[in-house]
Amino acid sequence: MAKKCFIWVSAIVTLFFLTGGLFPRAFAGTPGGAEEIMRRSALVQFYSGNDMRAKVTMRLLSKEGGERVRVLIMARRNVKAGGDQKYFLLFLQPADVRDMTFLVWKYPQRDSDRWLYIPAIKLVKRIAANDKRSSFVGSDFSYEDVSGRAAEEDSHTLLREEKYEGKDVLAIKSVPKDGKSADFGYKISWIDKGNFVLWKEEYYDKRGALFKVFTADEVKPIQGFPTTVKRTMKNVQTGHWTEAAYGEVKYNMGLADNLFTERSLRNPPRELAR
Repeated sequence: MAKKCFIWVSAIVTLFFLTGGLFPRAFAGTPGGAEEIMRRSALVQFYSGNDMRAKVTMRLLSKEGGERVRVLIMARRNVKAGGDQKYFLLFLQPADVRDMTFLVWKYPQRDSDRWLYIPAIKLVKRIAANDKRSSFVGSDFSYEDVSGRAAEEDSHTLLREEKYEGKDVLAIKSVPKDGKSADFGYKISWIDKGNFVLWKEEYYDKRGALFKVFTADEVKPIQGFPTTVKRTMKNVQTGHWTEAAYGEVKYNMGLADNLFTERSLRNPPRELAR
């Protein structure tokens, strides 16, 4: 059982990360302006508050009707807004990985540090940095989709201003400066002009074909922060998609830095799972 569990989790980790007013046209239309919009959107999407805790439920769905569920507690602490972060994950479901924990120290400009605790064999294992484009716990979300991609890695161009489901948005095209740093040839993001929320994102492969679509299905204010509590990522080429619901979201909890340490992997604080 322990060996089977380790193999299953190793596969996950190999695929794992493991979350202002209208602009004047002169500002929004410049290359620097487009990059600044993407940077501010990333702050809203991934850096709200000094810290955050949520219960994440992911439904992995296939076009044949198959369904798998992943449930975990995600805690995040900002070391610097827009910069380094620390993540702590506690797995609740499925049963064979319950109480497993995962620690990530994220650095936008270099590979993250990662540790995994496997309770079945009471082992803390340092995990070599893996491809940041890999799948997040086997879902259609990648590591970058969950923790963000630095705006500086891409060249951004404002395509147009338009409506998206009744909202005023800016459509921005982003092309990786280094083609090897991304699994997409380019992407188009629809960002709210008022609060910088990312409402939709389309990813096109190196041949220019659409292959992945992100949508923010529900956004609501939590403690003053616009929060995407329901989101979907669909692979249009395979027909597989993932729905993620963020529940029990809390910001600025004052999460202690010692939570995000190797020692906490073996004994995560009880309040984390509440």
